[in-house]
Amino acid sequence: MATLVDTNVLIDIAVRDPVWSRWSRSKMTAALKQGSLIINQIIYAEFSMRYETIDDVDSVLPEDEFRREGLPFEAAFAASRAFSIYRRMGGPREKVMPDFLIGAHAVIRGYPILTRDPTGFRTYFPDVELIAPDTDP
Repeated sequence: MATLVDTNVLIDIAVRDPVWSRWSRSKMTAALKQGSLIINQIIYAEFSMRYETIDDVDSVLPEDEFRREGLPFEAAFAASRAFSIYRRMGGPREKVMPDFLIGAHAVIRGYPILTRDPTGFRTYFPDVELIAPDTDP
């Protein structure tokens, strides 16, 4: 089974976060034993902000370890529906769509999400399986 890896998990490992890197690394290793690790353009873009060149990013996220998968158009539509609900419920405009696109990608493809921040995914994508600190310590 493939797993969509959220940006926060990748950052934990890349910056060797003293609180989260051990958890993130162990869960990513476990997910890799189950199948592919998936990233999409949104995750790649969020992660890339810390680097100067694409070669720097690709050295940290090598393609033989992180399968790149384009965001399905169905996921883009599902993200817009979830974001619309979020806005109708009073969600502030400061929150932009990346988490909605990541969540919708996982739902449409049937991937679990490895994340340290499950709240939004649980609220707007309740059917997505999550690998998170509160469910998988």
